[in-house]
Amino acid sequence: MGHGPGPGAGPGPGTEQLCVHCGQPPFGPRRPKRSRAKLWIGGAVVAALLAGGGGYAYWGTDWFDGNGEDVTFAKPKTPAQGAGAASGGGAAANGPDPDVSLPTGPASQFKQSTKLDDGTRISKTRLKGAKSGFEGDVWVWTPKEYDEAKYANSAFPVMIALPGGNGYPDNYWATMPNIGLQKAIAESSAKGTGLPFILVMPLLNPDSKNYYDGSDIPGQPKMGTWIAEDVPDLAKANFRTYKSRDGWAIMGNSSGAFVGLKQVMQHPEKFRGVIANGGETAPDSPLWKNNKAEMDANDPAKLAQKLIQSKGPEVYVNFQYGTKEGGRDRLEKFQRENGKGPIKIDLYEIQGGDHNGWDYVRGMKEQGLAALSKVMKGPKPSAG
Repeated sequence: MGHGPGPGAGPGPGTEQLCVHCGQPPFGPRRPKRSRAKLWIGGAVVAALLAGGGGYAYWGTDWFDGNGEDVTFAKPKTPAQGAGAASGGGAAANGPDPDVSLPTGPASQFKQSTKLDDGTRISKTRLKGAKSGFEGDVWVWTPKEYDEAKYANSAFPVMIALPGGNGYPDNYWATMPNIGLQKAIAESSAKGTGLPFILVMPLLNPDSKNYYDGSDIPGQPKMGTWIAEDVPDLAKANFRTYKSRDGWAIMGNSSGAFVGLKQVMQHPEKFRGVIANGGETAPDSPLWKNNKAEMDANDPAKLAQKLIQSKGPEVYVNFQYGTKEGGRDRLEKFQRENGKGPIKIDLYEIQGGDHNGWDYVRGMKEQGLAALSKVMKGPKPSAG
């Protein structure tokens, strides 16, 4: 079945929002308590969730409509000759864009996990990483524009969305769509303030016991390679994407924010920017023990200094934090020491915001999606 907030759902003060499947919240410290109370829900609670119980207003999901069905991402038919190109997504393309990469294949087997009320779907596949060797679940979502005929020859920007907490066995950006990320992207695109990103939502860690800092820690699953190589390769195999880094970004909360920041500093040739919500700025997994050199090689601050010294490609960092959670000093320090040369950093304060997914989505709607979209490449409709 689909996933949703547990009993008492809703972003009310002092209420922990839990996934009814895994019992994990869409926020929390990078080192949450290991014990998780299992949540058992009955039919009455399910009915309340589906009805938006507890005063929780959310973007509708039809959890049981077609779930488990195969999902394909076939190229839509091109516009009829002489048909005018509708507005949205940037200026019409006058010719083929050499930056567009058609799906390279082989196509993955996707199964619908959730259908949203605008008709778009979240789908899930199992990925055996060819480069990392790690095998895990990945969820994807395409905006409605992706299937529109006027964009049949266009690529779309990709956002890799990373959760906070353990990020295992689920990615709550996919299994808890009521948090609103998909809706925020759809609305910002409709308003013309943001791009219609393809969302790719992988597992963050290989288990629920440890944090791997999105890195290749010696002797451990290569989660750095998983995020930087295998997950983008999955997107390239199945979707129309851009060859250049201008079509690739990362967004993450808390532990996922650290990983996103680290990946962008480490691979500026792959990623144009990151939205980092309420995250740390230094590696701190206990699995780094006796591997200081490798840990330093995955330290965002040290990586940033190398990028500055090498006058590397420009990257954009959008830090967000809520006024109720604190942490501004840490982010300001990173901005002060590393926000120079090719590294452009914004720090956005979410008024009344706490350390949770709902408030971070609010911040992205207020500023983050628009700011990131300005430095990235959007889809181009065919010229009519």
